[in-house]
Amino acid sequence: MTATIEITTHTRIDDISAADWDGCACPETADGGRPHDPFTTHRFLKALEDSGSVGTGSGWQPRYLAARAEGKLIGVAPLFAKSHSQGEYIFDHGWADAWERAGGRYYPKLQIAVPFTPATGRRFLTPPGEEVHGMAALLQGAVQIAAENRLSSLHVTFCTEAEALAGAEMGLLARTGQQFHWENPGYGSFEDFLAELSSRKRKMIRKERAEAQGFGGQIVQLTGKDIHPEHWDAFWAFYQDTGNRKWGTPYLTRRFFDLAHERLRDDMLMVLALDDGRPIAGALNFIGRETLFGRYWGCTQHHPFLHFELCYYQAIDYAIAHGLRVEAGAQGEHKLARGYLPVETHSLHWIGDEGFRDAVARYLEAEKRAVDHEIEVLTQYGPFKRHHQEEQQ
Repeated sequence: MTATIEITTHTRIDDISAADWDGCACPETADGGRPHDPFTTHRFLKALEDSGSVGTGSGWQPRYLAARAEGKLIGVAPLFAKSHSQGEYIFDHGWADAWERAGGRYYPKLQIAVPFTPATGRRFLTPPGEEVHGMAALLQGAVQIAAENRLSSLHVTFCTEAEALAGAEMGLLARTGQQFHWENPGYGSFEDFLAELSSRKRKMIRKERAEAQGFGGQIVQLTGKDIHPEHWDAFWAFYQDTGNRKWGTPYLTRRFFDLAHERLRDDMLMVLALDDGRPIAGALNFIGRETLFGRYWGCTQHHPFLHFELCYYQAIDYAIAHGLRVEAGAQGEHKLARGYLPVETHSLHWIGDEGFRDAVARYLEAEKRAVDHEIEVLTQYGPFKRHHQEEQQ
């Protein structure tokens, strides 16, 4: 007898208890350790919601998805109704323009994602043993919601490769992109990492680090109780500066950083450059069980190579000390010379109109060939010695 599946949507994450949500999102934390993905935890998504970073006026309207079989929770997903394509980092602006030029209405659309966060992780969150049935129920439920409401599309961004393969088998369009990640085979020190690089790149990094660290102040790594409220005041200034230059209006509100101090600082690594004890630049990372996720950077003083030091080299230092790898966020080919190699990212897309779907499918086929070629070429031009590059391929 087939179990009856019930799909519900929720405008508040508190409609689903933290214990129930995290039992799907991060069951591994039952051992007292960190989650693999800090961004899909109840506390992170609730901080986005409580701070007003998502919700009314943001273009990200929560529609958290829950699937139950005979009353038992078998999966949840961070689903949002979107009125634009900002803060996604997997770009569909061209699709929107084409559809609206043809007389269609692209927005609103549905998005299963972590807002403003280009970090790979599970998007169909299921407790152990429900991976297959839970994902199928959540994905079918999301597609049904989109179809019944005559929405143009549903997008699942920065999902895992396994989810992308399963979603493609269920009829969605799979898309690949590219990021730069730093892998850690078990380095004992930063010098061990440098030893794997070509002589020229090794000298370049040593020179950059020496110049950055000689800016005239101090560089500190802070996490947990060592992060104080005044550090968030400084980081808000950094975040605003970078946001205004890159995308116009910063996505996160000032309130988010206050809530981060209360609820998330044990999940965070803040790297600050101090001039006479005053923060003048900073990088913010999130700490997962196996991965350090680079997220935000900003400064009020510019010094040569300080960006590379705080964002990339300090992240590597921390990752080596704690047995982690590093995902450095979206874009940035300058990361390649600093030991971050290109890897695929994955997304899934459901398009309601058959003709439009066929056009997008053809585009994605061509795009995948281009991405595959670019990853191959960039890997060959990486900073590592030849034997290391051959092992990566």
